[in-house]
Amino acid sequence: MRLLVLGGTAFVGRAVVEEALTRGWDVTVLSRGVSGRPPAGVRALTGDRTDPADLRQLAGERWDLVVDTWRDDPAAVRASAGLLAGSAGRYLYVSSLSVYRWPASPGFDEDAPLVPYPQPVDGDDFDAYAMAKAGGERAVLDAFGKRGLLARTGLILGPYEYVGRLPWWLLRMARGGQVLAPGPADRGLQYVDSRDLAGWLLSAGERGLSGPYNVLSGAGHTTMGGLLDACRTATGGDAELTWVDEAFLLDHGVRAWSELPIWLPAGDRLAASYEVDPSRAFATGLLDCRPVGATVADTWRWLGTLAPDRLDVEAGQRKPWLTAEREAALLAAWRA
Repeated sequence: MRLLVLGGTAFVGRAVVEEALTRGWDVTVLSRGVSGRPPAGVRALTGDRTDPADLRQLAGERWDLVVDTWRDDPAAVRASAGLLAGSAGRYLYVSSLSVYRWPASPGFDEDAPLVPYPQPVDGDDFDAYAMAKAGGERAVLDAFGKRGLLARTGLILGPYEYVGRLPWWLLRMARGGQVLAPGPADRGLQYVDSRDLAGWLLSAGERGLSGPYNVLSGAGHTTMGGLLDACRTATGGDAELTWVDEAFLLDHGVRAWSELPIWLPAGDRLAASYEVDPSRAFATGLLDCRPVGATVADTWRWLGTLAPDRLDVEAGQRKPWLTAEREAALLAAWRA
């Protein structure tokens, strides 16, 4: 198989490249080179896909599959899909649950209502992301039709996670001491390991699947307690979890997801993203979700390869996550 990956040096793109190499495929990547270089054995093209001149490097060649993880202005997806429609067999787009209309009903599947596209965005980051992904889906279907595959994902974890969610929890556990844990401990989590996503994506493309799929583990694949216990085990620290009621956290203005990563309280408008129906993807027989302990341990090993001054960029720690000072104040207030 001849595979073109648009990106291919970080997180999901890199997982796709590494999986394709294990299959012995012929892999080409087009990237800016900002997130590092792709693994050995890959044909690397340097370029900015938003620059028409750079994108034209891809003209005149043929690929069996194209994988695209783009998350910003959908014009970039439209340009690449339009250019490649006559020279690529199938276009595999990593989309998002954000394309559904929120709040969604627990247990929703691919037939749930979608967000209207296009619509104005008034400074809301989630709405902007939803419009980007919805526009990307539209661009793929317009150019490739039934040769387009839409992998709608929610929380993605695993090595090379530059978003910073699981890395934050791992680094926090490694510091040890009393750790604020958002209760309840048995709250179910639903996510996909980037490598399991990559494996499903390539096999689905190889088999000629098309249309939308919710590509996630089953609901309750692990719990918040299971995830944090796995983080504590992987880091080997002396962290002690203090489970704090979600109502207390909300009353104290703690921002779910953006300040305390992975946590979504029951009343959040996105809470149903941990209760998605992924049965269509599982019915393909291609989705094999590894246990949370393996995802966490492998991510911790990857973090250990990074220099401390690279954590901000490569592991997403520049973001306004919960600070040590705010955590201590919250724990003191909880115990009072």
